[in-house]
Amino acid sequence: MPTAREALLDAARTALARHPWSAVRMADLAVAARVSRQTLYNEFGSKEGLARALVRHEADAYLDGVRRLLAAPDPTPAALAAVAEWTVVRAGDRPILRALLTGAWTEGLPRPRPARPGARPAPVPAQRRADTGPPAPGELLATAALCAGERRAAGCELALRLALSHVVAPALPPEGQCAEPESWRPMTPTMTKLIETILSVETRSPRKTMP
Repeated sequence: MPTAREALLDAARTALARHPWSAVRMADLAVAARVSRQTLYNEFGSKEGLARALVRHEADAYLDGVRRLLAAPDPTPAALAAVAEWTVVRAGDRPILRALLTGAWTEGLPRPRPARPGARPAPVPAQRRADTGPPAPGELLATAALCAGERRAAGCELALRLALSHVVAPALPPEGQCAEPESWRPMTPTMTKLIETILSVETRSPRKTMP
């Protein structure tokens, strides 16, 4: 059974799929999560605190998924390509993750800043972490790449950069069709094969030299 915090985050994600963040009301989220408004404020402190928690949770869930896909030691090029493809699919389904990875935040999304210096620390440990602010795109990308281990980190970062290029500029639709503005298609088999081919070439270049 989900905790009150998890239920509130789920309610916030559902509301955000239907309305811009500015139109999301805390009272409605409490009703949807079946908790009191006091519980909501105890967990997050404010709507801005909830926004920080929502964005941090999205980043953590993405990294957990990357770790699961790269659970085997010394992952193969095919495994790194799978991470890239999964990244494209998940970013297409989750606007907050897409914004975290690309830095392109739309008006309808929450874009929280860290809690102001000197503010009283949140009583909930998870909220104290969220209040430090969301990771920058480069920070999130580097953390994901390190999930592949030191030897494969550079290759993983390359695969993820290729994936993000697909997120930013997805494949064109078939002739005669128009792509919806918010639709992202999964990576094509050609792109996946390209990543596997590039990563099959052994490289000993340190990560800092990656363009």
